[in-house]
Amino acid sequence: MWDIEAPTNDIWEISHSARCDDLESLKKRGCSLTKIENPRGGIRIDQNKTVTNRKKDVAEKLTPEQITQIQPQKLSLTLRSGEPQTFELKFKRAEDYPIDLYYLMDLSFSMKDDLENVKNLGTDLMREMQGITSDFRIGFGSFVEKTVMPYISTTPARLINPCTGNQNCTSPFSYKNVLKLTDKGDEFNRLVSQQQISGNLDSPEGGFDAIMQVAVCENQIGWRNVTRLLVFSTDAGFHFAGDGKLGGIVLPNDGRCHLENNMYTMSHYYDYPSIAHLVQKLSDHNIQTIFAVTEEFQPVYKELKNLIPKSAVGTLSSNSSNVIKLIIDAYNSLSSEVILENSRLPEGVSITYKSICKNGVEGTGENGRKCSNISIGDEVLFHISIESQKCPSHGKPEVIKIKPLGFTEEVEVVLTFICDCPCAKNGVTNSDQCSEGNGTFECGACKYVFRIEPPELEKGVLTSCSKDEVRTEDLDHCGPPASTGHGRCDCRKCICDANYTGSACDCSLETATCLAKNGQICNGRGTCECGACKCTNPKFQGPTCEICPTCPGVCPEHKDCVQCRAFEAGEKKDTCERDCSYFQLMKVKDRDKLPQPADQSYPLSHCKERDANDCWFYYTYAIRNDTKEVYVVETLECPAGPDIIPIVAGVVAGIVLIGLALLLIWKLLMIIHDRREFAKFEKEKMNAKWDTGENPIYKSAVTTVVNPKYEGK
Repeated sequence: MWDIEAPTNDIWEISHSARCDDLESLKKRGCSLTKIENPRGGIRIDQNKTVTNRKKDVAEKLTPEQITQIQPQKLSLTLRSGEPQTFELKFKRAEDYPIDLYYLMDLSFSMKDDLENVKNLGTDLMREMQGITSDFRIGFGSFVEKTVMPYISTTPARLINPCTGNQNCTSPFSYKNVLKLTDKGDEFNRLVSQQQISGNLDSPEGGFDAIMQVAVCENQIGWRNVTRLLVFSTDAGFHFAGDGKLGGIVLPNDGRCHLENNMYTMSHYYDYPSIAHLVQKLSDHNIQTIFAVTEEFQPVYKELKNLIPKSAVGTLSSNSSNVIKLIIDAYNSLSSEVILENSRLPEGVSITYKSICKNGVEGTGENGRKCSNISIGDEVLFHISIESQKCPSHGKPEVIKIKPLGFTEEVEVVLTFICDCPCAKNGVTNSDQCSEGNGTFECGACKYVFRIEPPELEKGVLTSCSKDEVRTEDLDHCGPPASTGHGRCDCRKCICDANYTGSACDCSLETATCLAKNGQICNGRGTCECGACKCTNPKFQGPTCEICPTCPGVCPEHKDCVQCRAFEAGEKKDTCERDCSYFQLMKVKDRDKLPQPADQSYPLSHCKERDANDCWFYYTYAIRNDTKEVYVVETLECPAGPDIIPIVAGVVAGIVLIGLALLLIWKLLMIIHDRREFAKFEKEKMNAKWDTGENPIYKSAVTTVVNPKYEGK
């Protein structure tokens, strides 16, 4: 409170500390009540549309914009320091409120049997949801993993079919938006029936990448301002921020939409999002998450649920046969609880909640933000108090927003701060009562306008006021050139030297520090602001936007597009006209005709790449005057085919020669063996001993008889 009664003379020496006091103290000092300024805070309701009493069976159908579940919708609060302002907020669950449900499914190989049961989910779920709402839409998306090692196999064959054996699987991908939200259940069934399972190497999946894209790509997904449900179905864990380093991915997830042709295109550039990042984006986009996971991973996802407000976990059967019951139970659980949250509060402002829930149950503190067990048609109240402890430095109104988690409706609260007395609006500038017209006569006192003189005067040399009367922030802001170095201060405003700008003359207009090695400003990947590069392409970083830690290199980056445009082949053959029209293509007859680095004054890269048939093709990539140019040799350099006849003859001759060699070796071994045996025999023969003596008991079998009459005649 201020005493604005003027003194009787023209010397104003009443300090603020003497003039500002509580009401009773001012009265005791003899201040007249008519001369005391005592502004008070207040509340004004600017928009107060009544909550909707809607019945499902009524013929008249309301659009989501016509349904109101929270009241009031906009207020203006005038805050005086230390004086809280309290208002009442009413919430009522509307019957037949529209619902958008997006089914995000893991299509890694282990979910093969689950995919079969989900193929009829569209019509079945729409039939079941008729008991909850007559305005229901459903969409479908799928995910696998980042398409780099070590998450998937990058061999050519595994990139086409990542599954083993005779399994026919589709190529791996990060996230695919298969079906935008629609009210046609049969369309859901048709498109989901066309989906194929895929595969990856590691057990955790890249589901967080998919959740981020579903949340931030509102137009591509087709979200309306209604109840938004995201069903996340998997039988595995998840990668999160930091895991991307395994694949050489170090750039943090930027939380932006990167869907092209319904495919997430930046999975190999950006890391997985963190849990806190997902919480922020899901809250910002009013999405309630239902984790439908198998029994094995229930503990993991229950811990995750505790970190993500307005989320639920359901146990998915091994083949997803219970998914409809799981979704309905989780929705009933989520919709029966309302939790209020508010946007960031200005400095010095605090907020408290008190809830009056069903059956008069009251909650305070953190429990004052929420009510549970709310049925359709139930009405709950919240008493919200907002208090300011100090005035903001800028003195401008602030806006905070309060909303129930998972709902698109919100309450806008405009805060205006009482930082001056109303009499300040009637101040007289250049008043004769203030040192010969050098100040403003305001609220019974003089408010002086001062000016810091040229740099040669020391800080604090003022006109029409003393150093002690100058505000500290004035002196800090309007210091001599030593405090900014590139200009001078003229009454709290910097007058900058040439080639400098900004409120503190700290922004250089020179671009020399932004020149990259190729002579381009910020390597052609950013803009030069205040003498420093601001990289516009998120893949590039560094002082001149020349560092790209996740870039595959110029040659691999443009390989597919050069191949499809020059030779009508490669992975982008079918989408060449749409995806590869960003450069000018010129063909040359041979490699000698390609532009050479010594002849160019702009960045030029020579590339040698190989296609699926092991043929090499050569090209150059350059950026000249913001135009991308590609020169390519018009003929492929393929290895010569094999000469079959010499190969066959060589094989036959080799077999014959090997056979003859084996036969000769066998014959040689047999000869050596026979000679060894014969030599052994001869040696034993020579060593044998023969005795010529007669056996004494030997009797000859021959008997000789002599005829006595024989006379030898």
